[in-house]
Amino acid sequence: MEQLSGLDGAFLAMETRSVFGHVGSVCIVDALTSDGSEAGMTLQHLTKVIESRLPLVPLFRRRLVMVPFGLDHPYWIEDPDFDIEFHVRELALPFPGNDRQLSEQVARLHARPLDRSRPLWELYLITGLHGGRAAIYSKIHHAAIDGVSGGDILTAVLDVSPQGRELPTVEAFVGELPPDTALLLARSAVNLARQPVQAFHLVSDLARSIPGIANAFGAPIAQLLGGKDDDDLLSQNGLRAPSTPFNAPISPHRRWAFADLPLGEVKTLRRGFDGAGLTVNDVVLALCAGALRRWLQLHEALPAAPLIAAVPVSVRTKHQKGGGGNKVSMMLAALPTNLTDPGDRLAAVHEAMRAAKDQHGAIPAGLLADVSQFAMPALANQAWRLSAKLRLFERVSPFNLFISNVPGPNVPLYFAGAELLAYYPVSAVVDGQGLNITVMSYRDNLYFGLVACRQLVPDLDVMAGFLRDELDALNAAADVLAAGIAQTASSAASRD
Repeated sequence: MEQLSGLDGAFLAMETRSVFGHVGSVCIVDALTSDGSEAGMTLQHLTKVIESRLPLVPLFRRRLVMVPFGLDHPYWIEDPDFDIEFHVRELALPFPGNDRQLSEQVARLHARPLDRSRPLWELYLITGLHGGRAAIYSKIHHAAIDGVSGGDILTAVLDVSPQGRELPTVEAFVGELPPDTALLLARSAVNLARQPVQAFHLVSDLARSIPGIANAFGAPIAQLLGGKDDDDLLSQNGLRAPSTPFNAPISPHRRWAFADLPLGEVKTLRRGFDGAGLTVNDVVLALCAGALRRWLQLHEALPAAPLIAAVPVSVRTKHQKGGGGNKVSMMLAALPTNLTDPGDRLAAVHEAMRAAKDQHGAIPAGLLADVSQFAMPALANQAWRLSAKLRLFERVSPFNLFISNVPGPNVPLYFAGAELLAYYPVSAVVDGQGLNITVMSYRDNLYFGLVACRQLVPDLDVMAGFLRDELDALNAAADVLAAGIAQTASSAASRD
């Protein structure tokens, strides 16, 4: 029996009738390479492979035990009634299924909450895609994983060859009986008794971190608003991001769109601009900024101020590697949607990210987890519901959306013997931030997964298409820059 941390528990407490705490992915595979049979990828074969990997992913067989009255954070136990067939399922698209049908089906599956009486994950084999392909959609609750631990699960499930791997011999699985109510209440009483001492240390850390916290919110934004000093910025904007159509309460329904861009093209673009220190992540954020600007202009809703992106940052230490749960923090970065020129947007993103990283370093790495530890689940859930009812996240949110960029493997991988062709993330949205963009690199491509509230962003596929348009615009800007540099060099040589 293992207790969830406060941060893990927060992802459970945040759930309402329209907000769900799970995240997922869509793996596109070559179904005909699966097991060498003419049938290709089948539910029976996939279930057998997933079952063989269960010892490598312990959380797949853990379910929640809630503390009575929500007095303390829940516990994980080994589910004594675990049933693999409940978690691995199959559905078929009308053949030949296209990408639009796939995105619609994934959106519907992602809009269904997970059953808390069972281990918090599901996996669907989606057949019928044209070209001999299949999709494997999986979702797992954020209470169990973050980006890094999610990568560990991929490592356990995927293989570097179609033949799979030799698995270690393990003992037969034995579940745990749910703990006695009296034991849970006793543990809760002990934890509550410790809180005054823990609170004293937390308040001390917060007092020392106030300047860094203020700068982390203010400095990245100030750079794109003409260099105002932080005090003026904080007093004028109240830490509130500009309003957009997707910064509103969300419905239970989702849209999901996906796109892929050549990683080599992005790297060439990074090297082509005359600016030392540009990163792939800078280019990714610039692409997102450009696509968002185009979409907002299309809807006549482009704010004069830059949008603000929340960028998750892993704070997992070396000795925590391989463990589950969440070890994350967050930094805020200005997205220069207010700038017209694509090259200027890329340069501004680079400066904004540099400032955001500097300011984020002034905040204790575990601050978010420490604060979450004091949130009693019963009160935290009511707080989330009240904030949704009062539309607080729409009124005072310091950022517009989450944007995550997760580096992935650059070698071919196989899922149940089938070659992995593409990997698209499917993340989560919350009230006040009805849009999320997550990017995963794999082999030679960047795979973008966009998820949004269906009512707030009904044409999410249009926004995804703008990513390619923005990359073309950046390439054109780089060509102009290179031509200018070449002309300057030629003129200098002729003068010599």
